[in-house]
Amino acid sequence: MLSKDIILNEIDSMKNFIFETRRYFHENPELSGEEFETSKFLKEEIKKLGLEINEVEKTGFYAILDTKRQGKTIAIRADIDALPIQENERNLVNKKVAISKNDGVMHACGHDGHMSILLACAKFFVKHKSELKGKIIFIFEEGEEQGTGINAMIDALKGISIDAIYGTHLTSFMNVGEISVDPGPVMAGAAVVWFDVIGKGGHGSRPDLSINPIFAASNILNGLTSAWSNQIDVTKTVTLGIGSINGGSNLAPNVIPDSVEVTGTLRFFDMEEGIKALKIIKNVAELTAGAHKCKVEFGKKNGISVGPVLNNKKLSLIAKEAINNLYSKALVENKTWFASESFSKYGEIAPSLFAFVGTKNDKLGSGAEHHNEYFDIDEESMIYGCCATIGFVNKFLMET
Repeated sequence: MLSKDIILNEIDSMKNFIFETRRYFHENPELSGEEFETSKFLKEEIKKLGLEINEVEKTGFYAILDTKRQGKTIAIRADIDALPIQENERNLVNKKVAISKNDGVMHACGHDGHMSILLACAKFFVKHKSELKGKIIFIFEEGEEQGTGINAMIDALKGISIDAIYGTHLTSFMNVGEISVDPGPVMAGAAVVWFDVIGKGGHGSRPDLSINPIFAASNILNGLTSAWSNQIDVTKTVTLGIGSINGGSNLAPNVIPDSVEVTGTLRFFDMEEGIKALKIIKNVAELTAGAHKCKVEFGKKNGISVGPVLNNKKLSLIAKEAINNLYSKALVENKTWFASESFSKYGEIAPSLFAFVGTKNDKLGSGAEHHNEYFDIDEESMIYGCCATIGFVNKFLMET
């Protein structure tokens, strides 16, 4: 069993590697499915540790550390993609220590830190291989933001008997030094809302000779407002965010369009309520459109994209004990996030746990929302992320 002092002291001694690696990733971000240089860098670092690369479709991959001692198998995951955001060189207070060199692309969600944490953990576990038992799988998932890599990764891992899967997400809504590993739903499931209201185009001077889908679409949205307050279970929050409504052209205001497109997303923590919400949208849309002599066509993207992230109760308890052994005042509770994550799908193949690690530092200026040009992290948060991961893995492998 690895001691508290070994974990804390060795990760502290790796601080320069962790920070410099994160800054490299941050300065060289790549979009979902295009993380070719990022993946190449990661693979080179993993190969230095003597581990074999297991390629997954496109840029994702995993590597396995086998201690050659019988025991359980645990997987640790990091995501590797960035976002199509033009970065501001400043955070909320100061100039950032690292700025993207790729125009219009930015690590605005902490994935640069996630990769650095997992690389540091891999280095640590390889060094202490003789003091552990079982197997550790290091997962580098491409395209989390667009969901381009998760299905291929799940398919690749299904042939491996995995006892637990652990992940870390750096979070700007928690302070540096705070860690949350609550059981149950911690991140929302997501569904895409995407439909067309089909009418009959015509000249604006004779709307009676047309079937105007704009009025139908407007009334659908109004109808959803009342349906939400009257049909969604008040104890099970479901949010509906309409992101676009497109139809017609301001270049031709006297033309009634044939169709109007409506898009948006749902967020929910209860899968059954999320499915119910989609049915409500379908029902309201079709009945309202019918009242306007229109019809509705739902796009291929319409439907559940990911379920809620559900933390396993047993793994949560193990993590809390491990983190308390390292940091007596780090744990915070009742932290949930309405964002969604492909990590939820790992629960299909093994019990899983997703840890939130705070990165907010008001003095430094690292408190901006995720997916924002001002987003930044306090790099000290990665030290907490590394130690929490190692502490959990150590306890899981050696005591369960």
